[in-house]
Amino acid sequence: MAQSESSLPYLLAADAVLMVHALFVAFVIFGLVLILAGKALAWEWVRNPWFRLAHVLSIGIVMVQSWFGVICPLTTLEMALRARAGDTVYTGLFMAHWIEAILYYRAPPWVFAVCYTLFAAVVAGAWYWVSPRRFRPAATLADRPRPDQSPGLR
Repeated sequence: MAQSESSLPYLLAADAVLMVHALFVAFVIFGLVLILAGKALAWEWVRNPWFRLAHVLSIGIVMVQSWFGVICPLTTLEMALRARAGDTVYTGLFMAHWIEAILYYRAPPWVFAVCYTLFAAVVAGAWYWVSPRRFRPAATLADRPRPDQSPGLR
C-alpha cells in the first residue's frame, strides 16, 4: 500500500514503538541470561537492586497481562499508529504475532500465559539464587565530604 507523506510520522512513531517493544523483550530475556551468566562469572553488577527490580517487575507485568488476556499497551499503541497511517496491522498478542511470523507457529493465548508464567518463575528463582544487594539509602549532603575537606579528616 502506498503511503502518503502525512502518514510518515505515524509510521515512524509505530516503528519507534516497535523498537521499544523489542528492546523491552530483549531486556526481559537477556536480562535473565546476564543474571545467570553473572552468577557463574562473579559479575557483581548483576546484583544491582535497581536492575533486578526493573527486571522482575517487567516479566511480572507481562505475566499478569497474559493471565487477564490483556493485549500489551505497546502492541495496542503500535497498531493504532499503523492504522492511523493506513498501514497493515496485525491482531492479537505481540509475541504471538512474531512467533507466528518467524516460526509459523500458532498457539492459543493460554500457551503464552503458561510460557510467561514459567519464565517469571525462573526469574523469581534467579532472584533468590543470585540475590540482589540490598537497597541503600541515598547519601545525604551531610554524608558527602566538603571540597575543602579531605575524606580522611571527617
